[in-house]
Amino acid sequence: MQNIDEIFKNAKNAKTKLAKIKHENIVSFLQGTAESIIHNATNIIKANSRDMKIAESMGLSSAMLERLELNDKKLKSIQESIHKIALLENPIGKEIYRFQNHAKLDIQKVSTPIGVIGIIYESRPNVTSDTAALCIKSGNVCILKGGKEAQNSNEAITSCFFTNMDKYKIPKNSITMLQAMQNRDDLKRMLRAKNYIDLIIPRGGEGLINFVLENSLIPVIKQDKGVCHIFAHSSCNQNKAIGIIINAKTSRTSVCNSCECLLIDKSIADEFLPKVALKLIEKNTILKGSSECVKVLKAHNIQCDEIQACSYHIEYNDNILNLKIVDGLNGAIEHINEFSSGHSESILCEDNNIAQKFLDTIDSACVYVNASTRFSDGGEFGFGAEVGISTSKIHARGPMGIESLTSYKYKIIGNGQIRV
Repeated sequence: MQNIDEIFKNAKNAKTKLAKIKHENIVSFLQGTAESIIHNATNIIKANSRDMKIAESMGLSSAMLERLELNDKKLKSIQESIHKIALLENPIGKEIYRFQNHAKLDIQKVSTPIGVIGIIYESRPNVTSDTAALCIKSGNVCILKGGKEAQNSNEAITSCFFTNMDKYKIPKNSITMLQAMQNRDDLKRMLRAKNYIDLIIPRGGEGLINFVLENSLIPVIKQDKGVCHIFAHSSCNQNKAIGIIINAKTSRTSVCNSCECLLIDKSIADEFLPKVALKLIEKNTILKGSSECVKVLKAHNIQCDEIQACSYHIEYNDNILNLKIVDGLNGAIEHINEFSSGHSESILCEDNNIAQKFLDTIDSACVYVNASTRFSDGGEFGFGAEVGISTSKIHARGPMGIESLTSYKYKIIGNGQIRV
C-alpha cells in the first residue's frame, strides 16, 4: 500500500507536468471521459448498489441516501456536465490586465492554476466527476477524499478518468482518489500536508466543515450549510410567489440550495400564509414555525409545530420548512442577518425599490428577486458544474467553477531598470 506522504508528493510533482499539457489534449481527455461514463454505466451502477447497501446498514438518513444513489438519469447528467466543462474557455494564461508603471516596466497580470487541491466530501458520487473535471480543466491537480459510504461508486467513476490518461498524455497523478479514511486522525494527516496541498475544499455536513476549519494548516474555502431563506413581501404576486416557494422547498429537499425558512410579511400573513401552507402540505411538507404562525394556521385547521428561535439555524435537508412572520423588509433583513449561513436568499415582491434594497443589504453569496434559491448551482450558472458553493468571502464565493480555481501571477518585463 502506497505511503500517504508519497501520494501527496506525487500529486505535487504532477502539477508541473500538467502545466505542460496542451489545452486541446485536456479538452479531448474530458470529452473521452464523458463518453466513458456512459460506456461503463452498468459497472458504475453495480458499484453504487454495493454502496447503497452499506449506507443503509450504517443507518444513513434519507437525504444522504438520495444524494448517494446513482441511476441512468444521474449518469447522463454527469456525462453532460463533463462535456460542458470540456468546452469552456481555457481559464489559464489569460491576461487579466496590463499596465506600465512609472519606471516603464511592462506589468502583466495573468491567470494561473492554484496547484494541488484537496477536496473532502460526503455521500455524493457526482462530486467526484464534477471536481475532477473542473480541476483538470483549470490546470489543477486534485486529491479526492470521499466518504466510506461512497467508496465503490467513487472508484468506479474515477476509473473512467484513469483509462483515458495515457491516450491524452495527462499525468497519472493529476487525479488521486484516496481510500476512505477510517477515522479523523487519517483526515488530520491530509489537513496538515501543507508542503504538498495548496487548498482544501470541504463539502459536507456541519460537523465535517467545522472539523476541517479547526484542524487544517492549509487554506480552506468552505461550503457551509445552506440555511436559505425566502421572504414574501406584501407587494408579491401571490400566485407566482407560491410557485417559487414550492419549487425552492420541494423540488429536491436534500440539497443545500433548498429553502429552509419562509419569512412572511405580517401585513399579508393572515391571507397568504394559509394559502401557501396548504400547497406545501399537498407536497407532504412538514411545517414548523413561531407561535404567531401556529396561531394563524390553527385558525384554518392547518398543522404547524411550534419551534424555538434556535431552530431557525437548522438545515434540515428534508421536506421540512420553518416559518416566521416578520415586520416588513427590515424584519426580514434582521432575521436573515441572524440566522442565515450566507448561502442563498430570495425576496418575492413587485416593488423595485424594495427589491433593490434587499439585493444591496443582504450579505449572502447569492441573492435573488422573484426566483427560486434552487438556481444556486454551477450548472445553472453556466459553469458546467461546481466544486462547491462557497460561503467564504475570500477568493471565491457562491458556485465555484473553473474561474474560482485559478490564481494569478505578475509577469514583469524591463529594459535595464533599477530601483533608486
